[in-house]
Amino acid sequence: MTRTRSNGPRPRSRALSAAITATTLLTLAACGGGSEGSSSPSATSLSLAVQAAPASFDPAQLNDGQASYIWSALYDTLLYVDNKGKLQPNAAQSWKYSADGLSLTLKLRKGMKFSSGAPVDAAAVKATLERTMATPGPQQPHLVSVKSVEAPDTGTVVINLKQRDGALLTNLSMAAGVIADPATMAKKSSQLNPVGSGPYVLDKATVNGSSYVLKRRDDYWNAKAYPFQTLTLKVIVDPTAAFNALQAGQIDAGSASPQYTAKLKAAGFTTTLVKATAVANLVLADRKGSVLKPLGDARVRQAINMAFDRKKFVEQLLGGIGQPTVQTLNPKSAAYDAALEQTYPYDPAAAKKLMAEAGYPNGFSVTMPSFVFTKQLEPTIAQQLGDIGIKVTWAPVPAQNNLGAIASKKYPMFLFFDGLNTPARQTANNFGPTAVYNPFKSADPQLTKLMKQAESELDPAKADEAYKPVNEFVVKNAWDAPVAYLGSNWAVKKGIAYLGDGSNTNSTVRAFGVSG
Repeated sequence: MTRTRSNGPRPRSRALSAAITATTLLTLAACGGGSEGSSSPSATSLSLAVQAAPASFDPAQLNDGQASYIWSALYDTLLYVDNKGKLQPNAAQSWKYSADGLSLTLKLRKGMKFSSGAPVDAAAVKATLERTMATPGPQQPHLVSVKSVEAPDTGTVVINLKQRDGALLTNLSMAAGVIADPATMAKKSSQLNPVGSGPYVLDKATVNGSSYVLKRRDDYWNAKAYPFQTLTLKVIVDPTAAFNALQAGQIDAGSASPQYTAKLKAAGFTTTLVKATAVANLVLADRKGSVLKPLGDARVRQAINMAFDRKKFVEQLLGGIGQPTVQTLNPKSAAYDAALEQTYPYDPAAAKKLMAEAGYPNGFSVTMPSFVFTKQLEPTIAQQLGDIGIKVTWAPVPAQNNLGAIASKKYPMFLFFDGLNTPARQTANNFGPTAVYNPFKSADPQLTKLMKQAESELDPAKADEAYKPVNEFVVKNAWDAPVAYLGSNWAVKKGIAYLGDGSNTNSTVRAFGVSG
């Protein structure tokens, strides 16, 4: 068991916050060019540091997260979420559910073209969706509710569902909703240089995995929404390297660690702090106690929630770039309830009392997976759980086995960073019967009823509010033990504007514009 305390000297705190800032962005990814130093900001170019490259441009293998800065510029999605978090038309100019919510009809825009000149039509949408549904990969689970896809004419797509899916519209605004060229999407060449439906194409100066140079298409239907003629996206994982690149003028924008903020502001950069882009969540997965009996008792789960000094966690480990929380949903969403933050005060003595009442006065032992991106937090998590009698052993997990480790059911609880999204998508990912973060398939009749009620709301403007009762149930029944929202601190050069405020945490170049 690791019992290292996190009250070391300030320089260590800054180093930890820098590392956590970097690993947070890497987690959101799940995961050249032009002349060096030629990135002076203007209405024609943007050079951006990102922390993950796409593993492939195959539409069935795309990852949502930092990699989507790149692929979302190459592929159109059927819908999109704007910088205020509102669902908007995109390649589909309208959508409508049937009265029973089991059929979604999308009307496509006319005149759209692939970068090859071929038409973007209903047949292409149908072919892409069907291939993603049939191909094992990160997007297949997001279309699990789809029964069939029809293309009755060139401008109409009908998606038939097995059951209502509150997350479907959000999924169609992300990687599951991309439109690929049916003639080439399965070819090996598309993994590195796809025929795209989006506003940009890859330039020959691109070095895959390192630097991506993209040129705007003159024939793209919505080119005015993309003010930059050239995008250069450089993969820079190390926060110090990103800071150096900003100072040297090699990039125009990047996520900066807190200790660099003052220097960047002095150098003329504008910084924007977004306090919540992901959540550090201790998932209490074995809620029936099938592998770890204590977790089957709500009092134990509630005690775990009371073990964490969340405020100190944010101040000392995150350098203030974050926000204490006991909730997993985006604080910008209508499903978030500020009053719930008082549910679990930091109180180790009360936590021990609950443990004793549940029959575990001496605590218990647990093995949790140690992921690359959680290592910086593990000593503090272990120490604070140890303070209430829970002895933690960490089992290292190779990065490529992250999801496999979760699915294995070897680990009844695990620490994970989950990128924020709409309440519907996050609820489906965390608590649905086939959810990635619900390996033990935990279910409760009351929660199932609440989730079905929320999914029955087909109006996107009202959907978030519908998940408020779901959120309340999850918090009060301690299905998880969230610790903090993880934030980001964007720095941009003069002439470039960062347009996000945390309402939409998807990684897209539409979060950047031109300032006066």
